[in-house]
Amino acid sequence: MENLGLMEYLKNHYQGKKVFVTGHTGFKGSWLVQILSILGASIKGYALAPDQKINLFDEMSGADLCESVIHDIRDKEALKKAILDFQPDYVFHLAAQPLVRLSYEIPVDTFEVNVIGTANVLDSLRFLEKKCSVVLITTDKVYHNQETEYAFKENDRLGGYDPYSSSKACCELVIDSYRNSFFNTHNLSDHGKSVAVARAGNVIGGGDWSLDRLIPDIAKALYHDQEIIIRNPQAVRPWQHVIEPLFGYLELGAKLREKPAAYSQAYNFGPHEADALTVEEMVQKSIEIWGKGQYKSVIHSMNPHEAGLLKLDIQKALKELAWKPAFNAEMAIQRTIDWYKKYYEGVNAVDLIKSDIEFYQNAINEKK
Repeated sequence: MENLGLMEYLKNHYQGKKVFVTGHTGFKGSWLVQILSILGASIKGYALAPDQKINLFDEMSGADLCESVIHDIRDKEALKKAILDFQPDYVFHLAAQPLVRLSYEIPVDTFEVNVIGTANVLDSLRFLEKKCSVVLITTDKVYHNQETEYAFKENDRLGGYDPYSSSKACCELVIDSYRNSFFNTHNLSDHGKSVAVARAGNVIGGGDWSLDRLIPDIAKALYHDQEIIIRNPQAVRPWQHVIEPLFGYLELGAKLREKPAAYSQAYNFGPHEADALTVEEMVQKSIEIWGKGQYKSVIHSMNPHEAGLLKLDIQKALKELAWKPAFNAEMAIQRTIDWYKKYYEGVNAVDLIKSDIEFYQNAINEKK
């Protein structure tokens, strides 16, 4: 990759290839479909319909960019048929129940979607009789978090206080079992499957209208001239622009293709440690960029537990994948808030996404 630009390198791997994406109608999935389309991939998505009236997948006419299957990942046979009919070269598994607070309300559904859904993807691949590179996305919240200043490494103990975090840690055990039992790197020539895990921090970016997420709540409040309400002002998260981990996933998929045995591991994707900000700092910077707004903290003792401090160590991805963050926290927030402002002014979502991708490419090239 040293002698190629990032997009050229990725096009060499994905152009004309079949890429199966679960969760393609979600925020991150929609961004991934758009990037894969630019790279010239043939895409098939499998997910539930978007759960918000305004959503990025519809705003960017995502169904025109891929073969879109709207179905539940818990339906093992339907998923298996969708995968085997498509015969993918790559699989990116993003489908999930992704919200911590919602997981307290629907814990069993959260475990079913996240754990059994992941098992269904892996089990379907046992019947795929071709080489396939598989990237399974979990979360930064898989670690046993005692909320210290420690930045978690990939080989640290897994855990999970809330049902969402616990379900994702369970996913990791399922992945490890399938990789050892059916997709072992010692007999790659027999099964042809390379399986890696991507653990990303809290992503922000334009086009997220999900409920109960900080940036969408900020953007909606600012647009409607409403006060921003925040629950945990001093909570610290590894915030990063959505484009950063997505290109990390794609680079990991490409590396799996090149050296499947070497990269069938877990990798953290997040910002540099100094870029971890509190919720309150995120809100203040967003108001500054938007040019107006106000906020208040509403802390209830009955709120369900959410981690107050979480940091990731990304040294492994930096060294082994040659991936690196291109945006600092200030830039990530700037691009995100600008995206929403321009969208509400009438700029097309696809144009905004493509502008961010071009900006990211230039930022990466400057860091070389």
